[in-house]
Amino acid sequence: MKDFDLEKRRHVISGIATVIVVIYIIRLFTLQLLSDDYKKNADSNAFLKKVEFPSRGVITDRNGKLMVYNQPSYDIMVIMNEQKGRIDTMEFCKTVGITKKQFIKRMNEIKDRSINPGYSRFTQQLFLSQLSDKEFSIFQEKMYRFPGFYIQKRSIRQYQYPNAAHVLGDVAEASKGDIEEDDYYQAGDYIGKLGVEKSYEKQLRGEKGIQILLRDAHGRIKGSYQNGKLDRRPVAGKDLTLSLDINLQALGERLLEGKIGSIVALEPSTGEVLCMVSTPTYDPHLMVGKERGKNHLELSRDVWKPLLNRSIMGQYPPGSTFKTTQALTFLTEGINTVGTLYPCHHGFNYRGLHVGCHSHAAPIALVNALSTSCNSYFCWGLYQMMSNRNKYATKQDAMNTWRDYMVSMGFGYKLGIDLPGEKRGLIPNAAFYDKAYKGSWNGLTIISISIGQGEVNLTPLQIANLSATIANRGYYYTPHVVRKVKGEPLDTAFTRRHYTKASRQAYDYVVAGMRSAVERGTCRSANSPHYAVCGKTGTAQNRGQDHSIFMGFAPMEKPKIAIAVYVENGGFGADYAVPIGSLMMEQYLKGKLSEHSEARAKDFQRRRIGYGKNNR
Repeated sequence: MKDFDLEKRRHVISGIATVIVVIYIIRLFTLQLLSDDYKKNADSNAFLKKVEFPSRGVITDRNGKLMVYNQPSYDIMVIMNEQKGRIDTMEFCKTVGITKKQFIKRMNEIKDRSINPGYSRFTQQLFLSQLSDKEFSIFQEKMYRFPGFYIQKRSIRQYQYPNAAHVLGDVAEASKGDIEEDDYYQAGDYIGKLGVEKSYEKQLRGEKGIQILLRDAHGRIKGSYQNGKLDRRPVAGKDLTLSLDINLQALGERLLEGKIGSIVALEPSTGEVLCMVSTPTYDPHLMVGKERGKNHLELSRDVWKPLLNRSIMGQYPPGSTFKTTQALTFLTEGINTVGTLYPCHHGFNYRGLHVGCHSHAAPIALVNALSTSCNSYFCWGLYQMMSNRNKYATKQDAMNTWRDYMVSMGFGYKLGIDLPGEKRGLIPNAAFYDKAYKGSWNGLTIISISIGQGEVNLTPLQIANLSATIANRGYYYTPHVVRKVKGEPLDTAFTRRHYTKASRQAYDYVVAGMRSAVERGTCRSANSPHYAVCGKTGTAQNRGQDHSIFMGFAPMEKPKIAIAVYVENGGFGADYAVPIGSLMMEQYLKGKLSEHSEARAKDFQRRRIGYGKNNR
């Protein structure tokens, strides 16, 4: 019995020993073959893999004027595995100008994988960014006292002009989402956040390089590993040439100073954006340096929304500028002819419905209806179209035909400009009204869309594109703000013509109406002795003061500029939008303003509407 117990204990002890040996073998196998912690540790002691950041592509305007460039910047990097608390924290904080509390907070943020998903204790992590030259010099002198901390040289953006912030955008630290989405980035890297800096990020950023440095047992740099044989040089980002004219852009921002609104100018023959003004705006210099976060927060909290690019994000009623689209549709569909006369007794009056209009001669035909901006003419046209059962089987068929014309002109959907955040506006269809009115609607119910009110909403970019389409007599190119990427062809999306459903003859009549509006109608203040201007005013009803709108192009033949001006609460189109548009066309076509025009520009610059009244 005793021998049996002894034998049993021997087997138990042998089993335990075997298990222990197996555990050790598995652990050794894991450490040597599966885990790279020790390899990383050894490598980090022997090598320093230093990332070399490429210079970001520079940005110029259409005439080669430098708008955005790079200047040297210095970041403090830390390798946690080398830091190990062996530094005088108070001395370090004093050197870099932070508190101990800030030091501890930053260290914890670096190690928090929910904030910094790419964290590794063996690789360099960003501790403090964008040191000035003076701060860099002070830290460099004392850096030997702070093992684990290094200086990383890179570049930051600088701006030549205080203009075009919404188009240019800005560059900031990559977020957690950016890092998870693209493994090119790691914590502390910079990425384009808005404007062309975002939409052309991959072209602008370039490719990182890497330098492998050899270290001795004390961590001191001894030189390049294998004489730099394994190093990889950074590749600079590609330069961008914008289609903007910076002088035109600057004038537009002057003219809209103290006002809420937008100016968009296009080159009809290419779709290039000559200027894109949105106010309130901000100086792009605010988005550079250590104060960027604070400045961005203040701008985002501003009730007047200076970060909002109203040119592509603002969705407004187009007012009477929209009457041109109705004329094109009615003529092409045969609803009326250029000689069709409609009555106007101070407005449209039918079955108890009244849509007001200012005093002018009546009955009236198309060209004069555009020239005088007659509401009644276009109300009658839409009513006739919606009621025409010889041509359209149902009102829904008529409504969807109307919608198809509008969509073909670039409304209701995003145009596809090369900027982030574009909105689509709204063009209603039959299903929209069937749902809104439970099928009980007719041409009178929706009559306001014929004059650019009601449910119709467009962006200023879409209104400018309408002007460019009329200037081209029936087609447009997708608007774009980048004219050229160095070493790359322009995306074919920006070189294809988009033809509308309206006829060439209809466009000729609309051009005649817009020319008449400048010569003897609502746009007389846009007339010029130097070139033939075509224009159309708009006055969009609003809960407060009406919005002032103008769209136009010049010269009438072979047009070089098409423009839309939208001034919130500016009153009649002729009050603000027309003279501002006239000054902008003169600047672009003549290269500068005359002495008389410069005096007018200064007068409009001084005027304040809305938020500007509170900032005098």
